[in-house]
Amino acid sequence: PLTSELSAGPIRVSEEGVYWCRGGRGEPVYYTEYSDSVTIYRNVPNKAVVTLQPNSSEIYSGELITLRCEIEDGGDTEWTYEWKTPSSERHSTQNELIFKTESGSGDYRCKGRKKKEKSSTDWSDPIKRTVSDKPWPVLTVSPSWLSAGASVTLNCSVKDQSAGWRFYWYKTVPKISNNSYSYELLPGSSSGTEQDSYIVHGQTHTAGYVCRAGRGDPVYYTDYSQPKFVLSADFHSSASLTVSPYRAQHFTSDSVSLSYEGNSTEWRVKRLSKNIYLSNCIFWGKMNGSTCKLNTKWHNDAVFWCESGSGEFSNAVNITIQDKNMILLSPARPVTEGDSVSLSCKLRRQTFDSIVFFYHNEKLIQNDSRWELNISAVSKSDEGFYKCQHSGQESAQSWMSVQDQ
Repeated sequence: PLTSELSAGPIRVSEEGVYWCRGGRGEPVYYTEYSDSVTIYRNVPNKAVVTLQPNSSEIYSGELITLRCEIEDGGDTEWTYEWKTPSSERHSTQNELIFKTESGSGDYRCKGRKKKEKSSTDWSDPIKRTVSDKPWPVLTVSPSWLSAGASVTLNCSVKDQSAGWRFYWYKTVPKISNNSYSYELLPGSSSGTEQDSYIVHGQTHTAGYVCRAGRGDPVYYTDYSQPKFVLSADFHSSASLTVSPYRAQHFTSDSVSLSYEGNSTEWRVKRLSKNIYLSNCIFWGKMNGSTCKLNTKWHNDAVFWCESGSGEFSNAVNITIQDKNMILLSPARPVTEGDSVSLSCKLRRQTFDSIVFFYHNEKLIQNDSRWELNISAVSKSDEGFYKCQHSGQESAQSWMSVQDQ
């Protein structure tokens, strides 16, 4: 150790060892306590190299990562290791450091020190990484409206898609008591899939799905995606929903109700729209027994269905509430090939006094004094968007779906 008296400020030393200092003043000298000691190590020519797993361009908060320190030409020498991470400095006798990350960005470095010697390598070159918040995947479903028995394709998108993720797929199960869903793994996805898509074969009823991704061992999971729903207009015995009046479009002044029929005593009516994602009848209507009366004060487009406590989903109904003076009266659910269908125009207050125009997929198909469009035997070619016009006014358009017999 140094013993000479020096003025305050930095000094340079050329030998390894343990150093400390203290101050003094006066005659005789009054000394402070000794400082904490600092050990100076002699640099050795070996080079430290730090690696990180997962070796991804981005890592995530709470993810378990492994830092490994390799000493080039380290031979049989016994080493201890020092680590610098964005949040701490650590010492270890092992050349691996395993820990959970925290949000932030910074460098990861290591160096080695020979055991029982005051000599060490320089710090390794840094690995720079940003620790991001846990990712939230986005699920898409196709098609959004089902034909009976069709296959449904689920796609799960997550940030840094190629960074070793496996994908897990679930169906939603209604939990009526707390207005939420539990999730059940779909067949074949308990260990995740390498592909970011999954096909559900033979889907017949309305259903909800979620996905998440995971990587590493033990598995680090993303959050669950928001639920996405594939919708079916087909009735089935365990749960069904009917709309009254039976049509897709309604005026804001109309009285519109949705009625549930099914085997379960515990159930709820759900509403899916662009502005408000998912909500129950109590937020946009009034329950009376098994009927939900809609509040039609605000015009909106939404899809409605029922969910039961035993896990069933009813048919879905697409409803448009309009503040226009004219609406198109069209079926609220798909029609069957070969059936006769009547679509008509309705004014809020006055009667028709001139020609009424009907359009199919923006193509004019009827223009005369009739306010009805009659199709005697519906075919697949009749599927599409319909609207009507009268005296410069135009209804919203509605989709008419045609299903097989």
